[in-house]
Parts: sequence; C-alpha cells; structure tokens
Amino acid sequence: MEVNLAQRIAAHPQYQELKRKRTSFGWWLTLAGMVAYYGFILLVAFNKPLLSQKLGNGVTTLGMPIGVAVIVFTIVITWVYVRRANSEFDSLTEQVVKGVAK
Repeated sequence: MEVNLAQRIAAHPQYQELKRKRTSFGWWLTLAGMVAYYGFILLVAFNKPLLSQKLGNGVTTLGMPIGVAVIVFTIVITWVYVRRANSEFDSLTEQVVKGVAK
C-alpha cells in the first residue's frame, strides 16, 4: 500500500510541477547566497584595503557594514523562500494530496 501511494504521488502532474518549481527556486536562492557570501570572502582575501577604509572618524571600517549586509541578505532570502513556500508551494501540495487521496 505504501509503495503504491508513493508511486501515485511521484506520478502526479502537480507533484512534478511542485518539485520542479521548488528545486529551481531553491537553486536560484542558493546561488544568490553563495555569490553574496563568497563575494565577501573574496573581498577579505584580495581587497583588504577597500574593507579597511574607515567610515567617519570612528573605528568602524567599510568591512563591518558589508559583513552585516551579507547576514541580513541571508535572512531576507530565507524570508523570501518561506513566503513563497507558504503560498505557492503549500497550495500545490494540497492539490497533490487531494488528487492522490481520491
């Protein structure tokens, strides 16, 4: 019975659509996160003078707000994924459950 259910779910067209959309969206967000993170790491490795520029008369350098921006960007792309998952992906999941339960 369980194998039959898994096969019906895997064969369902809306499950295929859900899987395709979720995977594609996940890869784009992963790429965006990696560009931000590794871009910052590459700046640290190869352009220390840029990151060590002082902001104003204090001790804060340009690297600090850029590092914080990378963290905030990660939070934002997580929020974007959760928002899309709660709307589009959840409705597709419900359609699959209803279609397979028949």
